[in-house]
Amino acid sequence: MPEGLYFRQLLSGRDFARSDRVAAGMVNFVYLIGDLATRECVVVDPAWDIQGLLDIVDSDGMSLVGALGTHYHPDHVGGSMFGFTVEGMETLLSLRPVPLHVNEHEGDGVKIVTGLEESDLVRHSGGDVLDVGGVSIRFVHTPGHTPGSQCFLVDGRLVSGDTLFIDGCGRVDLPGANPADMYESLTQKLAKMPDDTVLYPGHDYGSVPSGALGDVKRDNAYMNIPSLERWMAMMGRPMGF
Repeated sequence: MPEGLYFRQLLSGRDFARSDRVAAGMVNFVYLIGDLATRECVVVDPAWDIQGLLDIVDSDGMSLVGALGTHYHPDHVGGSMFGFTVEGMETLLSLRPVPLHVNEHEGDGVKIVTGLEESDLVRHSGGDVLDVGGVSIRFVHTPGHTPGSQCFLVDGRLVSGDTLFIDGCGRVDLPGANPADMYESLTQKLAKMPDDTVLYPGHDYGSVPSGALGDVKRDNAYMNIPSLERWMAMMGRPMGF
């Protein structure tokens, strides 16, 4: 890890929410990103066990200054899902009043799912940069799974949420999803990033928790569909993720 960068990948059911069987089954990754010099950090997709996540931040001697949301689904930012409620941003704001940084196309969905107010959000466009101390995080708009899905690029690491997994990609058969947008996000944005970029996905669905993007481009079948026509024919059916 480069000097000064604070970067942690945390797995639900293992590193936090240890007693929550649903969280363990969902295998969400949450990320902490910050600057070891200033001791400031942000949390990506806080859900399931907010106090547990804050305990990790505090035990590392870091100060939480914000949250980043990859997309509005409850297992990433909290809310109702499958008949139960996932703890998330609402609880985080009650304990640490920090802004949630979302894509400009995702803000309304986040408010509906979480109950947050507009004043709780900072809306971003693709290409925006957030500085956390001396660490710069670039926002990459990758619609498809949801209209405002976004990834975060920091020092050669790509935190991809549910856009791209090690061995798959996010579902495009859910409300708000768009398979054509997903194809463009994968082939015209993520596939053009350097091969030595390290992919950090939103779920532990693959054979490894992270991996070189060059390997993912080569081995992930969803990154190797040669045309939009073939993609649309394939993605018209419900997906496994």
